[in-house]
Order: sequence, then structure tokens, then C-alpha cells
Amino acid sequence: MTPVQFEIKDAVATIHLNRPEKFNSFNREMALLLQNRLDECASLHEVRCVYITGNGKAFSAGQDISELAPSQPPSKEEEITIAQILSEHYNPIVKRIRNLPKPVVAAVNGVAAGAGANIALCCDVVVAAESASFIQAFSKIGLIPDSGGTFTLPRLIGWQKASALMMTGDKVSANEAERLGMVYKVFPDVTFEEESKKLAHTLAQMPTKGLAFSKHALNHSFTNSWEEQLLLEDEFQQKAAQTDDYAEGINAFLQKRMPVFKGK
Repeated sequence: MTPVQFEIKDAVATIHLNRPEKFNSFNREMALLLQNRLDECASLHEVRCVYITGNGKAFSAGQDISELAPSQPPSKEEEITIAQILSEHYNPIVKRIRNLPKPVVAAVNGVAAGAGANIALCCDVVVAAESASFIQAFSKIGLIPDSGGTFTLPRLIGWQKASALMMTGDKVSANEAERLGMVYKVFPDVTFEEESKKLAHTLAQMPTKGLAFSKHALNHSFTNSWEEQLLLEDEFQQKAAQTDDYAEGINAFLQKRMPVFKGK
């Protein structure tokens, strides 16, 4: 059974984290396979939106702790360090998501804890089922938030709230996450899959290159000055204005019809 299920349909690449018996916690195999699938999504023109969710009751419970506690004495194959997990597993995943030139939707179907929460929160659009929850679980085992959490979370909800959630490890319900600004929308459990996939398919029909330029501009906004960001907007706007989708959007507006974007 593959720990990452992958399907492309109607321009949407659907990625299911698939270790439901472990609440989709990450081991090395799953982390590396997710990276490979994200690389495929970046390279395939037919993919215009990426949809990530979990099988079973969880989105992802974060790191599979059993991978940190090998048998005694450990074999060479079993040895794995925190440094490896960050540099080879989680950091490459969140970098791929932020650099992928297409929108990435995190459809949080259940608990998202630790690295699982922060991988979800670094996606472009995060939606959650009403029964889902988010937990910065790191403090409960003496660690700090990783996978970009110390960067992303305070920018989403503010320093004070982020600091408290990281230190206490309190669980945040989906509705509270929406109120705080951690997620875009919350859907009832019974319609969650339908509504979240509908959102992904809507994004897949939009001007993909324009969305990519918006994403890159947002990435730079974390470190740019006001003047630098204005110059960057100028650069990306000129690039967007040279795309086929821009021409289609203008023509459709003038002809009073719905545009048909091709992602070019």
C-alpha cells in the first residue's frame, strides 16, 4: 500500500496522504514520496492545481515518533536524526509547496498536528472540515515548531496568538482556525470533500501563470521593503500581461462571455 496516493483528473492533481492506521504521520518513505509527487506536479503542464488531503480520520499527525525510537541497539538502516528529518523530509516539502508555480489546496479533513499542521498552513489555500483541528504539538515532547511553523503561523494570526499556541500546544478547532485567519473556509463534514474539490477545480480553470506570479509575489512580500515589492509587482504584472490567458481574459470581457483559460 503506497503511503501517498496520486491521481490527475480534470487538471487537478490529487494527493492523498495514506497511512490512516498511523493518522497519516510521516515516515521517511512518505516524506520522500510526497516530494517526488510535488515535483511531478510542478513539471506537468496538465496539472493546474494541486489538492492535498488525508485518508481516514486525520490530515496528518506529523512525525511518526516510532521512527525516532529505533530498536536497541539500532541498525544503520534504522538510524535517523532530527537534523535529517528537517533537512531531508519537511524543509524540502514546504519549499516545494511554496515554490510550486501552481495553486496548492490543503483540504484538512481531520486532525493536523505538528509538522502536519504546518505543511497544511504553508499551502496557498487551506480549507477544513468542521470536525478538523490544528495542534502545534511540539512543546509536548520538548521540541520547537518546524516545517516553517515559526515563520508562517505568526504571519497568519499574529505574534501573541502564535506564541501561545506553540507554547501550550492547545488544540484549535476548525471554526476557531477560520476566525483566527489560519484557514480560508470551513465546510460541514458531509459536504467537505465535494466543496473542497470544487474549489480546487475552480482554481484549475483559472489563469495558471497569473496565479503563479501572485504566489511568487506573496513569497517575496515576507522579506521585501515596500519599494522593492512595488518594483516586483511591476515586473510580474508585465510578465502576466504577456500571457495567452491575459489576452483571453481581455477578449472575453470585451465580448461579454466567460473566459476559457488554458494556463499559458
